[in-house]
Amino acid sequence: MADEKKFDQAGSLKPGHLVLIDGEVCQVKSVEKSKPGKHGAAKARVTAFNIFTGQKRGLLKGTDAEVEIPIVPKEIAQIVAIMGDTIQIMDTTSYETLDAPKNEEVTGLKSGDLVEYQKYGTSVKIVRRR
Repeated sequence: MADEKKFDQAGSLKPGHLVLIDGEVCQVKSVEKSKPGKHGAAKARVTAFNIFTGQKRGLLKGTDAEVEIPIVPKEIAQIVAIMGDTIQIMDTTSYETLDAPKNEEVTGLKSGDLVEYQKYGTSVKIVRRR
C-alpha cells in the first residue's frame, strides 16, 4: 500500500492536523497568520512536531499555497517480541511484521498484547495499547 496524501491550503491548517514538512509526517501545534502586506499575500507560519521522532519543524507558506496532508490510518497489531528499545509487531490483518521503537508514553507492554500503531513510509509508531 502506497503512502497516501491529499492537498489542502496552508491557511486551513489547525492545531492537531497532520501535514507533510520535507517529507516527514508532522502534527500541527500552532498556526500564526499574518495580514497581507502592500505587495504580498497573507502568510501562514506553522509550528509542528514529527509524530515519529518528536522533532520540531517549521513551515512558512502563503495561506493560499498548497500543502500535503498525509493520510496515516491507525492499524491494529499484536506484539511478537520486545527486544531492548525495539518492539516487533505483527499487523492483525496483513500479518506483516514491523519493528517499532519503544514509545515512552505507552508502558507495560508485553508479548501477545494488542496495540494501535501508525505507519507512514518506513516510520512506525505504537500509539496505544488496545
